[in-house]
Formats: sequence, C-alpha cells, structure tokens
Amino acid sequence: MDAHTPITNAVITVLDFETTGTVRGFDNEPWQIGMVGLRHGRVDEESLFESLMRIDINRPFNPHAPGRHVLLRDELATAPSPQEVWLKLMPRLTEYPLCAHNVATEKKFTRLMAPMHRFGMWIDTLRIARKVWPGCPSYALEDLTVMLDIKPRIEALCPAREAHDALYDAVASAALLEHLLEQPGWADISISELARL
Repeated sequence: MDAHTPITNAVITVLDFETTGTVRGFDNEPWQIGMVGLRHGRVDEESLFESLMRIDINRPFNPHAPGRHVLLRDELATAPSPQEVWLKLMPRLTEYPLCAHNVATEKKFTRLMAPMHRFGMWIDTLRIARKVWPGCPSYALEDLTVMLDIKPRIEALCPAREAHDALYDAVASAALLEHLLEQPGWADISISELARL
C-alpha cells in the first residue's frame, strides 16, 4: 500500500497483546492477541479476531499484569503457540500498516512471532492523542475512550468485554483512530503523515 494513500482509502490492522509481565527468571510472553481492521476510516466489524496463546501452566505471571489470565490458565496451557497463531495472521500483519496504542509492546511481539519478516509502518494512537488532544490528565487508552465518549461504541463492538482484554483494547485503539478521522481536516491525512505524528 502506498504510504501517501489517504487514511480513509486504506486498510489498517489494529492489534493488541496481553502479556504475562516480567517475572525474575522468565521472559515476558504474550498470552492473548486481539485484532481488528480499520477500513476506509471505519472499524470493520467483520474483521474482529482474537486468540489465546499457549503459556506453560507452571510459569508465573507478574502479580500486576492486568487481564483475566487467572481465569484462563487451563485454556492457556492448551492454546495455539504464537507460531501457530502467526500462520493465521500473517497476511493481516504483513500486507497492511499496523496500529496500536503505545506500539512498543506490539512491535516487540510481532517481531518475536516472525523474526524474519518485515512489517510496514506503525501508527501509534498514544502519540497521536498526545498531539491532537494536548493537556489531557491521562493518555491511558481506557481514560481516553471515556473522555472522548467513544466507550459506548467499543462496548457495542465488544459486548461483555472490558479493558485489558486484547480484543477490547484493539477495538478501542481502532475506535480512537476512527474518532480522530471524523474530526474536521483529518480525513485526507496520509498513512505516512499519521505514522510520523
């Protein structure tokens, strides 16, 4: 996809990982991925995807790691490996620009899932929010969705989910970008311009 394509003519993959957190003697590992497409500036409801990822049943989680992993330990022990999940997701992660809220975690784990693959441009909704809405008391994803009154939209797309669920957070990031593109003057911004913000 041409980097100069207006964002409203593009398809973007928005993703989120939930992780174990760092524990002494153990690497930080992803245990859930959520993903949704932003197509022509709108959340594509047909593109929602989520998967648990296998975690050894005996490995500890950081006690401060958010999410519902405590309830899912048995399922996590038999979930697909990150490499098996990668095989399902490869086109969506390699053929489109990628987006997340504070992209460092998502960049790290997509590279670990597929170290030999190249990924396209990354759009960071955290950096964008700081530029577009300066002076907010918080730029945490959950706080922004409340402040901008987009939480009802997210809840309609992800019923019975909440923050720190990978699918919910991916949809929240996509809805945040969708909201931005509805503001005057933003519809014609290009992918590369948005990635540079």
